Amino acid sequence: MKNTFGSSVCVTLFGESHGAKIGAVLDGLAPGIPVDEDLIRHQLTLRRPAGRISTARQEQDAFDIVSGVFEGHTTGTPLTILIPNSDTRSGDYRRGALRPGHADYTAHVKYHGFEDYRGGGHFSGRITAALTAAGAIAIGALRGRGIRIATHVARCAGIADAPFSNPETQTEMLNQMTFAVLDEAKGEEMRTAIEKAAERGDSVGGVLETLVTGMPAGVGEPWFDTLESMLAHGLFAIPAVKGVEFGDGFALAEKCGSEANDPFVLKDGKTVTATNRNGGINGGISNGMPILFRCAVKPTPSIALPQQSVNAEGTAEETLTLGGRHDPAIVHRARVVADSVTALVLCDALALRFGTDWLTGANV
Repeated sequence: MKNTFGSSVCVTLFGESHGAKIGAVLDGLAPGIPVDEDLIRHQLTLRRPAGRISTARQEQDAFDIVSGVFEGHTTGTPLTILIPNSDTRSGDYRRGALRPGHADYTAHVKYHGFEDYRGGGHFSGRITAALTAAGAIAIGALRGRGIRIATHVARCAGIADAPFSNPETQTEMLNQMTFAVLDEAKGEEMRTAIEKAAERGDSVGGVLETLVTGMPAGVGEPWFDTLESMLAHGLFAIPAVKGVEFGDGFALAEKCGSEANDPFVLKDGKTVTATNRNGGINGGISNGMPILFRCAVKPTPSIALPQQSVNAEGTAEETLTLGGRHDPAIVHRARVVADSVTALVLCDALALRFGTDWLTGANV
């Protein structure tokens, strides 16, 4: 029953959607890394619901760092973040029909009926608030070494955003946006589509596209701990992520080698690639080019439309008509979670490659 990820820099998540608190423990961070609480607050704001395109549940995410930080810097010991749950309506949930597409059934089987089913319990997207807070510390550490991460909603409800064209300026722009898109007109179309789905009692999914700049070459391992597999491992922990592809991804299967390969060239005395169809990774190891990947996010499974189901006891079929407060789409809120997971994975991979103190610049 593992809730920990990482080898050198590790993150552990705990708590339930309607429990008293949720939280995260970061272990393995070098001492001396600045901890910017304003950045943590900002990242949590980007994950927070807003308007008719999100749930009506309003949590303030007033986090408390209770260990591992002293005088604004990491101490090198386990760093613990606690976030209270204050806007719960547990009466909206009962142990009844299992929600199709959710973890109700699998959790019931795994935990023998002792799981906290309210709001999805430990499987709720609410837990990603703790992941976002922990990820904000990792994001700050990476920025100190010139590594930037940005994610936009590449597709939602069948509407496509513009692709990355100027990463240097677009990265900072996206990291300030609540609904992160590169074409704001397309963003408005997406919002309208989400609102229409909500009016129908339905939900929609989408695709997130993440770009990492400043990543040094040589990070990652062959075979089982490739940089792709480490990132995919972390990204698939985000609720509703059902697919991950790097660079041109599945489109590479339709190309010839002459089209799929990224030619090497010299630029300012440095080996780079003329294209980036492989997403900045070759042989499971970063090649120094921007790392680019996409995550498929399925529609929110909790919808208001009647759905065929079975009761928790497995004794009768039922029609489920769900109440409560739910998101008609989560892709726009999940993008900051993707940034956080990416940062945590990269901190772990960099520490394994260059040593724990690399993130502080102490051994450079």
